[in-house]
Amino acid sequence: MPSKPRPAMAFGEFVGFVAACMALSAMSIDIMLPALPLLHADFKLADPNQAQAVIAFFLVGTGFSQIFYGPLADRFGRKPILIAGLTLFTLAGILTMAANSFTTLLAARALQGIGAGAPRVMAVSLVRDRFAGARMARVMSLAVMIFMIVPVLAPSLGQLVLMVTPNWHWVFGTLVAAGIALLAWTVVRLSESLPLERRMPLTPRSVYSAYRQTLTTRRCAGYMLALSLIFGAHIGFIYSSQQIFVDVFDAGRSFPLLFAAIALTTGIAAFTNSKLVRRVGMRRIVVTGLAAIIVINLFHLGFSLAGYENLLVFMLLQGASVFTFGLLASNLNALAMEPMGHIAGTASSVIGFVSTIGGALIGLAIGLMFNGTVIPLVGAYIALALTSLAIAYHTEKPAQAKKPAQPQNA
Repeated sequence: MPSKPRPAMAFGEFVGFVAACMALSAMSIDIMLPALPLLHADFKLADPNQAQAVIAFFLVGTGFSQIFYGPLADRFGRKPILIAGLTLFTLAGILTMAANSFTTLLAARALQGIGAGAPRVMAVSLVRDRFAGARMARVMSLAVMIFMIVPVLAPSLGQLVLMVTPNWHWVFGTLVAAGIALLAWTVVRLSESLPLERRMPLTPRSVYSAYRQTLTTRRCAGYMLALSLIFGAHIGFIYSSQQIFVDVFDAGRSFPLLFAAIALTTGIAAFTNSKLVRRVGMRRIVVTGLAAIIVINLFHLGFSLAGYENLLVFMLLQGASVFTFGLLASNLNALAMEPMGHIAGTASSVIGFVSTIGGALIGLAIGLMFNGTVIPLVGAYIALALTSLAIAYHTEKPAQAKKPAQPQNA
């Protein structure tokens, strides 16, 4: 019986590769932020908020694609699906560079998002194939810590590209270069991690059954919905960030650095969570985190309505909200996956699909409500966190047992 080939990548390289797969989507979003005013000007958009659609369409493409990548990778293996996704990402990136209308650009961005869904799903699958238990948790923690560098640096990279050539096309060109680099790394260095004997059949019945179990399992569905709402609040901040820093606080030149400072808190949160989760537990962190977001943003709303809003207040309170989001996201995702170990690949795809699409649409609604103040963003955080807390409570509340019917007297 032939032995399973050893992975070509050493441990350190593998962790870096997984982090790069996770980071591609974040880079594709955050690198665009400095270019949004140029898109508004070049395409003569009626409302500056409309430029945010280049982020929303990318996220929608990423979200929809994830629901297909899990079953496909379970049937055909990780490497071919990853290569196909990265190829599509790169080709769609070339289309974004050549777009001569905003409609064409949005269509290309949606295709680019579909391509980006493959490395996002495959990152978790590759780790799960090779590691288990505490070792898997260690790999994911290390990958997340590397991955969090990207949201910190991506806006500065986008700003640097625009300083060299004040043309938004080359911001998309940077993403093409990133796609080619990751594609080459995949082809040359990645070994297939799913042996033939472990591959699953791809039949409508088996796929439907796995999807149905994911959507009807109480804990999975509840925490998946809570994750979608909190992710939507975070995406709303990303959509609005450029306008808030530039229009509200007149900090245009400092925008990449200020955004990076807030984004850095998610990396700190990931490290903090790795230390807390075993001692405190995921559920307690989730409940405490949701309550903290509500309190933080109630204070923020009060400061803003009282006329005390300034850049320092925003940095401190929004940084606290983003830090708390960093604690919540990983734990909500893990709680949703907890009962789904037997169909982890498909469950991961469904959770990614629902949370990404839901978050993108909620975030777009928040971004479009921007009115020259931070109030729409802060109010959305409060409403979404309250709803998520109610969902988490209902999810953990034991289901009421049905009482047997009483016999009727004649």
